[in-house]
Amino acid sequence: MYADPFSPEGIHFRPVSPNLVTVRLISLGLSLGVPFLALAALAIWVTPWVWVGAGVLLALLLWLLWLIPRQVRAIGYAEADDDLVIRRGILFKSMSIVPYGRMQFVDVHQGPLDRRFGISSVQLHTASASTDATLPGLPADEASRLRDRLTARGEARLAGL
Repeated sequence: MYADPFSPEGIHFRPVSPNLVTVRLISLGLSLGVPFLALAALAIWVTPWVWVGAGVLLALLLWLLWLIPRQVRAIGYAEADDDLVIRRGILFKSMSIVPYGRMQFVDVHQGPLDRRFGISSVQLHTASASTDATLPGLPADEASRLRDRLTARGEARLAGL
């Protein structure tokens, strides 16, 4: 048996809020549902050939309705002793490990839909732009707690340099 590189021993991942599924589905409905309805109207009033485009959009919409909940369930984070670990992905998995001492600042973002459903995104910035990490869909109070905790841990790790 092989060791799973995305489940390190001794690290327990916490899931993000299930409200992230709702926010992403609403965004999907606005971005694909409205064009689908427009194409359907054109197909009815102009030419039935437009149903081809509407069918493609409908297939994409149905596939994403199935995929988005799975993607959200695959997102997790863990606070280890020296770093924050974020994993995501179903088919193409990724894991970001951000050492507390390398963090320069922590952003918390919340859009109108996020605010309505009580979630926020936490973005970690480091000296290297390629190692920035984002953790979407945290409950707002958890995002605030995580921001404060990461800032405190980052300052403590930098003090030793």
